[in-house]
Amino acid sequence: MSLGIKTIVVEDEPLARDGLLTYLAEIDFIKIAGVCENALQANQILAEQPIDLMFLDIQMPKITGIEFLKSLKQSPMVIMTTAYPNFALEGYELDVLDYLVKPFPFERLLKSANKARDFYLLKNKTTESQLPDFFFIKCDHRYEKLFYQDVMYVEGMENYVVVHTRTQKFITLMRMKAIEEILPMPGFIRIHKSYIVAAGAISSIDGNDLMVNGKPLPISRDKKADVMDILLKGKKN
Repeated sequence: MSLGIKTIVVEDEPLARDGLLTYLAEIDFIKIAGVCENALQANQILAEQPIDLMFLDIQMPKITGIEFLKSLKQSPMVIMTTAYPNFALEGYELDVLDYLVKPFPFERLLKSANKARDFYLLKNKTTESQLPDFFFIKCDHRYEKLFYQDVMYVEGMENYVVVHTRTQKFITLMRMKAIEEILPMPGFIRIHKSYIVAAGAISSIDGNDLMVNGKPLPISRDKKADVMDILLKGKKN
């Protein structure tokens, strides 16, 4: 799927702005549509073209990022950036997608970008519905056709993955990251470094385990909060 999330960066500090743009250039689905030094420049871009995502600094001259966000009747998805973590609560009350505290590593930015991607896909179901409802994986010397709706969970085993369907399992030479990119979000959830689960296949939650087709699958500690938010509150990770 060719995906381009039109993004603007609103940041008054040159070093922070350049660093953020360098990071974003590494993420293929982020398409930079504008770079702004203040909220007034961002306001002009938003008036001229549709924007999907805005990285918005809070502390800026003339008008803060929070004040600017409050002034908008409609806003794109917003990821706030700031050196001051005490603004986080007010930012979330404005329904921002995420909140990054400077300086943040690339991995933390990538998590925010992936969250924006998943939310974007959720809002654009018509685009998603045009995708095939199946995929192919290579097993031994042939390619097997699998339907997304039949996949219960995926289990990682070093350089192999095992795709468990409703009726059988398929072993393919592939890394978990590769199969994760094939499986559409938000229908599938990465719950552990070794497990991806179809949300619709989960029958119950038992402590740190998800029950899938009668089998307990562990939720890793670092993913527990995100997984519970997705399953219980309908949020995206």
